[in-house]
Amino acid sequence: MEMFADPVVTCLSPAVHNIVCNLGFESDVSHDINSIVSGDCEICWKSITKHLHYAQSGEGQDVDYIASVRSLGPLCEAVHVHLLALTRKQFEEKYGQGFQWTNSTELFIETFDILKNLQAVAIALSLMKLTSCLERALGNVYLLVGKVCPFLLRDLLASLELATVFGQSVMDVLKVFLGSPRSLNLRNILWHGFSSPQEIPTKYCSMLLLLTAGLGQLLNTYLMEMNVILAHRPYVSFTNLKDLSVFPDITVDMLSVTEDLVEESSFVIKPMLPFWRASVTAFKECRYADCMILLLSQLETGLRLVFTRVNKCPGRLLTAEVLAKHLNDEELNQLPLILGEPAMEFLWDFLSYQEGPRVRDHLSHGEINLNAFPKEIANQMLAFSIVLLNKFLGDEHTALKDNAIIAPLINCAGCYRSQFHPVARLGKQVLDCTSSINRWAHLPVPSLEQMQELAGSTGAVASSSSIPEALEVLSLLKHRMPPDYCFLEDMGHSLLTDMWLSLQTYLCTTPMDTLYCPRPILEAVTVLRKITVQCHLVSEQIIASAELRYLQWVDKALRSRQRHNYIRMLKSITFLSPMLRLLLMVVALDRISIYSICEKTTSEYQQYLKYLKSILQYTENLATYTSPEKNKWDETLDLSQRALIKIKVYNEKRETC
Repeated sequence: MEMFADPVVTCLSPAVHNIVCNLGFESDVSHDINSIVSGDCEICWKSITKHLHYAQSGEGQDVDYIASVRSLGPLCEAVHVHLLALTRKQFEEKYGQGFQWTNSTELFIETFDILKNLQAVAIALSLMKLTSCLERALGNVYLLVGKVCPFLLRDLLASLELATVFGQSVMDVLKVFLGSPRSLNLRNILWHGFSSPQEIPTKYCSMLLLLTAGLGQLLNTYLMEMNVILAHRPYVSFTNLKDLSVFPDITVDMLSVTEDLVEESSFVIKPMLPFWRASVTAFKECRYADCMILLLSQLETGLRLVFTRVNKCPGRLLTAEVLAKHLNDEELNQLPLILGEPAMEFLWDFLSYQEGPRVRDHLSHGEINLNAFPKEIANQMLAFSIVLLNKFLGDEHTALKDNAIIAPLINCAGCYRSQFHPVARLGKQVLDCTSSINRWAHLPVPSLEQMQELAGSTGAVASSSSIPEALEVLSLLKHRMPPDYCFLEDMGHSLLTDMWLSLQTYLCTTPMDTLYCPRPILEAVTVLRKITVQCHLVSEQIIASAELRYLQWVDKALRSRQRHNYIRMLKSITFLSPMLRLLLMVVALDRISIYSICEKTTSEYQQYLKYLKSILQYTENLATYTSPEKNKWDETLDLSQRALIKIKVYNEKRETC
């Protein structure tokens, strides 16, 4: 597929392009570096903040970003010339200590080295890493005073907490460079793929290096005065990398094809070509964080370009929300039709869903250890990008488009199903809980003779007392079963055998549509997930208690009351096992029929939610009663029987509707 249109020269709006590329060069005033940096390498903040300009607004003074950028431009040039005149050793001696508060001193030293090379892509990449690291460090400082760090950098820079530590005028300087869409906004225009490598003046990178060192000096003074220590939050680590493995490993041959795709695909905006080339090179050199930083920004740029073309709105290149279902006028976004639902689900999974890896968020906010970025995630994102590059090749590139080397990647992309949407996570949670309950059958227990010794004094719990009610509910659920399961004659028996495990696996791995899931469905799924969490908690508590009590039984370490309570617990398992199995089956069946919610009236939907919340209440109470602190095994029977009645009554009503 090729997108025919006029070539894009820049992704910056005319106003932003003027601010970034021209405004800081309008004044030819020169500044003596000694007025900015003292002889003992202290940053003279007054010499910097005096170049700020303010405008009156309804709420008081507001930074005049246009005037401030114009005035600070020559100052940045003086700093840039100063840094270029230093050797690496001199730079470390003068400013190295000022970077320690960031916990990434080496990154800032490397940025200094890159300034000397004058390579536009490398400088832009360093600036992206620098801004993300600075944001993380500022968040750590915020927590010296505040409790919940703002998610957005602009909110962080505007916070009273940071102004308390550094001073308001210092924060205003940072806002000129990083914190407002009306200013240079260097962080956002790079991380969101608006700026090409050539559009970022190198002197702004130099200035941010100096400002970061100056912030470190101010912070050290604050820490000594307040007698506090700056704590560094731990990095976010990606877990369950196996779950994230969708595409096969990218081979050397695939990378060679990718280099050709980058040059020919209309998915790539030509001014951004250097970023794409550098991204592929970084992957080759095992610099996976660098690869991702460059790739993610360009993936966003390419998707915005496709969005504007397929929705016929070229003016939206700067504002396109590519993952949205609708355009501003409520017309449907055509991007999912062009990319296909599997591709959209991949994007939501890896970039947006809260339980997914959220690669871009974690990287851009400085939450990832760049030196330990996993190859597995870089492989997945690059493989997906290769598929998109291939998709937007023109017809004249048939040989490249049909290259068998990348066919495995294209095949995988077409089969992708969401793993991190709440509906998908519900299925995984149910299976995890199913596995936990299956362990009950293998729990060590005393012999039957030993248990019978105490048979007359173990309380009210009776074995299999809730099975009849469970069978009634099962009969109501038969019509909702898959074809291979709905004709089972002995449903009660199958509930206690591997047939149940087979059914649960089938129900929980059945693919479900998740793209743009309606809010009522998400609300119901949230409750179903909470129910599953509580069931899993009950199961794990029973396993832990049963294993501990058995060891104590064998060692004759149980007092008489504890022995009786232990027997009550073992007997309760005989009805809690089918009860929880039935409950998980109900949850799994509700999952595969979740879209029927859309057919309910408001009243019917509210009744369904009320029913789910009553079951949630049951599981929460059950978790309390089976906890080591409570051990209320007699009460679990009555609790379970009342819950069974609720399930039965609701499903009877559902059957008659």
